[in-house]
Amino acid sequence: MAKQVMYRGTGRRKSSVARVILTPGTGKFIINGRKFEEYIPSAATRLDVEQPLEMTDNQKTFDIVVNVYGGGMTGQAGAIRLGITRALLEVNPDYRKALKAGGMITRDPRVKERKKPGLKAARRAPQFSKR
Repeated sequence: MAKQVMYRGTGRRKSSVARVILTPGTGKFIINGRKFEEYIPSAATRLDVEQPLEMTDNQKTFDIVVNVYGGGMTGQAGAIRLGITRALLEVNPDYRKALKAGGMITRDPRVKERKKPGLKAARRAPQFSKR
């Protein structure tokens, strides 16, 4: 029996983590056991997630299975995008130039700042009262 080829990539954004598996196929996209369109209803966010596939012209080349957790919809979408990018680099290192130019390879380091003692939020101080 021939061994199934699979390419893996891990993406992170804010507090979301996505594990992406690319297998040669017809373009099926499953996220946490649900269809891509069902899991991400926003068309703009879907375009953002599919960007690395479009840049490398691989929309219908791979079946994509994603396991993602943590954070909200935007963070998860960013994590999936980075995971797909890293998996595509495993497929063909020549994709790096196009993906780098599009800003896909860089992990977005911005995360929520922690709350400090004596403050209401990370930087928001209690209202000052003179009397």
